[in-house]
Amino acid sequence: MVVEDNDLNRKLFCDVLRANGFEVEPVADGSTVLATARAMAPDLIIMDIQLGGISGVDLIEAAKADRMLSAIPVLAVTAFAAKGDEERIRAAGAAGYLSKPVSISPFMNAVRDLLPAA
Repeated sequence: MVVEDNDLNRKLFCDVLRANGFEVEPVADGSTVLATARAMAPDLIIMDIQLGGISGVDLIEAAKADRMLSAIPVLAVTAFAAKGDEERIRAAGAAGYLSKPVSISPFMNAVRDLLPAA
């Protein structure tokens, strides 16, 4: 599941994942993230941190507190790259962290690292 409110970034992440053989559920609206995740039980949530109207950090914390979602790994992808941001985002429950702009190879490596071996 790709949570990204920027249309171009969301399309890029989804296209790269599909090209690598993954099924993808794009989510543009942060307010629907938890319900969508509960409905589809994704293997991984790729979470933008700066979403319109809601913080990705808050969504990560909410997912980790939800017994249906708590085991799903979260890869945070963010333009936040200031000192302490990665620690704060990981403390919320993110299993992985990438700062934007994201290159394809590190992105796919991070995705594969967080997915259970098939």
